[in-house]
Amino acid sequence: MNVLVSTDWVNEHLKDPSIRIAEVDVDTAAYDQGHVPGAVGWNWTTQLCDTLVRDVIPKAKLEELLGNSGIDNNTTVVLYGDNNNWFAAWAFWQLKLYGHLDVRIMDGGRKKWLAEGKPLSNDAPGAQKKTYKAKDPDNSLRAFLPDVQDVVKKKSAALVDVRSPAEFTGEILAPPGLPETCQRGGHIPGAKSMPWAKLANEDGTFKSPAEIKALYDGVGVTGDKPIISYCRIGERSSHSWFALKYLLGYKDVRNYDGSWTEWGNLVGAPVEKP
Repeated sequence: MNVLVSTDWVNEHLKDPSIRIAEVDVDTAAYDQGHVPGAVGWNWTTQLCDTLVRDVIPKAKLEELLGNSGIDNNTTVVLYGDNNNWFAAWAFWQLKLYGHLDVRIMDGGRKKWLAEGKPLSNDAPGAQKKTYKAKDPDNSLRAFLPDVQDVVKKKSAALVDVRSPAEFTGEILAPPGLPETCQRGGHIPGAKSMPWAKLANEDGTFKSPAEIKALYDGVGVTGDKPIISYCRIGERSSHSWFALKYLLGYKDVRNYDGSWTEWGNLVGAPVEKP
């Protein structure tokens, strides 16, 4: 199954009833400014998380969201968004967490679709409600704080920090304009820096698997032991998790979605700086 589809492929399948397209943006207002015709819009701040507990979307809430979006267990879900698919990848990771079989990402996301002058719509899609039954979460795709603490102690996995170099060194605490932050800068001890942006071409598409492999080989992340990716709140690391697991085919890759806003605020957690 091809988990990465082109903008041309999506454009050719806009009227395919077995496919549902969903846009997930950092800028939650972008969808209303024009979207892929027929696409539903998901708000990552309210719909793709637990709004009471810091966590991924609860199972029942996911079932409701997908069902209301016209998605059942047999639907092919194609995700895309702004910022080179940050939150589209985050949504992909969560759908895989709950066992959805056919999820794909539109390579290049919103940026490439707009650059190519492909059709846009301002109409809300008339999605016929369906029934969706999620599986229990597959936590082999997810790293929790105790897992990361154990890895730091035993050096039993490769930790990949996908934030910007300035965040990795502790020069800044968060990308400009983004509110979720931390008490201390730096990185988790032993983590390798491989900024997510290095995996993307100028047009927002992923680089080739060979190019991505060379980047990771260059920092000693070769897939010979488990890999845990992290960023600040888990969305950029979903993008890198996707590349490591699906484009490079590494078997044991987990996303630490607590990421730096958890580790950097934790009493007693060690931090490394250059």
